[in-house]
Amino acid sequence: MILIGDENIKYNKLYRVTNIDMINQTPSNSTLLFDYDINLMKYCMENNLNYAVIVDNITQTIYANNLDAKYIIAIQELATILQNIAQNYMFDSKILAVINSSDEIEKIALDNIDGAIYKSLI
Repeated sequence: MILIGDENIKYNKLYRVTNIDMINQTPSNSTLLFDYDINLMKYCMENNLNYAVIVDNITQTIYANNLDAKYIIAIQELATILQNIAQNYMFDSKILAVINSSDEIEKIALDNIDGAIYKSLI
């Protein structure tokens, strides 16, 4: 299980971006983080950039996986649904559920979601 943002687990920093100019200012080999944006996802895919995208629905998730998102982030209820789809279609992207505290890790694990990300990071 992937845990991003937990104080007990080392993780690579995510860089929040909203446009291509911001992407160009991040360190090389960064993992970018942004809300669903088809143009940013295409740019990242074309330039072989690692990125995490926050999605609101199944359609966005399918696009994100097809555009090589490393992580697809959603609220817990949606993440549970997305994980079933990801397993069925053998997504390369990992599904991450948003959590507020470590008290929620067990629920994410029991729902078989790939991982969790702390809300404070997004």
